[in-house]
Amino acid sequence: MSLHLLDNIVWHALAGPHARFAVGNDAARRYAPGFSPIVGFADAARPDFTALATYCEPGQHFYCGTWSGPAPAGWRIHTDATMDQMVWNAGVPAAEPAVDAVRLGPEHAVQMLELVALTHPGPFGPRTPELGEYFGVFEDGRLIAMAGERMQAGDLREVSGVCTHPDFTGRGLARGLVEILVRRQLTRGQRPFLHVMQANARARALYARMGFAQHQPLAVRIVSRAP
Repeated sequence: MSLHLLDNIVWHALAGPHARFAVGNDAARRYAPGFSPIVGFADAARPDFTALATYCEPGQHFYCGTWSGPAPAGWRIHTDATMDQMVWNAGVPAAEPAVDAVRLGPEHAVQMLELVALTHPGPFGPRTPELGEYFGVFEDGRLIAMAGERMQAGDLREVSGVCTHPDFTGRGLARGLVEILVRRQLTRGQRPFLHVMQANARARALYARMGFAQHQPLAVRIVSRAP
């Protein structure tokens, strides 16, 4: 297993399997415009923001992590928090889907963005679904829950974009969708992992009950270039 890649998973994704979705250089990269606004650095503990600046417009907000300290010159820190990185540590979920899921495609893009805007599951862009498989649940033609895949490196595959419309929580929709993704990833020989904010105790407890185990806490920040 390549769990060591989780220490700097963003960089290993952007410099590896997702290089075609990235812009940047040998020191700093970001997902291209339209994808999730996430940046990574070759040296995560000592990020080279000077190398990144060319690829970021002033005022754009980006997620990055694994470093601490004051904002570098010419940059602002808007959010400073901690998330937990969790890795699947159980068997294959039951083959019978717990939810009536639909594979999401470009024709669902508007509804996906509307659900993201309502629930705020994390960094997400209109092209983010191109990074992997996404599944959703519909009721009366409305998308009420979804989950998909984002980062990838080695045999690691991230579960991401997990969200449920607030009017439909408590039905096990998120759990069912995540189980579909986990089953498919394990079948491919991949190791599922995810990130969840430490403040989201309910989601952390759900993932632990499902079979995800705590791997490590990580700093996460939202930054922008100063005008």
